[in-house]
Amino acid sequence: MTLFWSFFVITPLQYVLVGIGWYGLFSILIPVYAFLFVPIRAAIAGDTERFLERAAKIHWGLMICVYCVSHAPALLFLDLRGYRGENAKLLLFLIVVAQISDVLQYVWGKLLGRHQIAPSVSPNKTWEGFVGGVLCASAIGTALWWLTPYTPLQAAGMSLAVTLLGFAGGLTMSAIKRDRGVKDYGETIPGHGGILDRIDSLCFAAPVLFHLTRYWFS
Repeated sequence: MTLFWSFFVITPLQYVLVGIGWYGLFSILIPVYAFLFVPIRAAIAGDTERFLERAAKIHWGLMICVYCVSHAPALLFLDLRGYRGENAKLLLFLIVVAQISDVLQYVWGKLLGRHQIAPSVSPNKTWEGFVGGVLCASAIGTALWWLTPYTPLQAAGMSLAVTLLGFAGGLTMSAIKRDRGVKDYGETIPGHGGILDRIDSLCFAAPVLFHLTRYWFS
């Protein structure tokens, strides 16, 4: 029943709140109210076996796969100065910078990679690939400033934040896969894993870009 509430009540409610632009509740529904509700509902069920582990898995799933990801479409509903009706471009900016950073880190890693960052977590991630990918993707993001409400310098800073958080998200999600003993999160995209394997960089980058933009440009 705890999973039922998570899938069929909390998840759609989060996106309803995003859709109607209720920032006050959208921003705390999962990290506060769902955080409290999940263990309470599980405790009422009376099943104490691996209680903390099961609650933590549900909490983590809701935070990453629902709360963090929901900040990407939430960009569409920000009321930004001098940018009304253009928010889809900001979402495009986030996706392009985050995804191209992943690609370029892989390319630079293949070309020059020698020093692994966290070999037990993700053997293919190297310092050379990380630096090359982040710098190149940030440069591309800076060149795309005209898509955004930012100046070129501000776009550079936002791009750097997206690429750094994107890398952190990918590494963290890889650590979870190693912990669970799986190679991919699914088989939705043949040869590339599941949807979460493709958007892991957005999971961490989206909420940071959203809140930075809302704070400084609303």
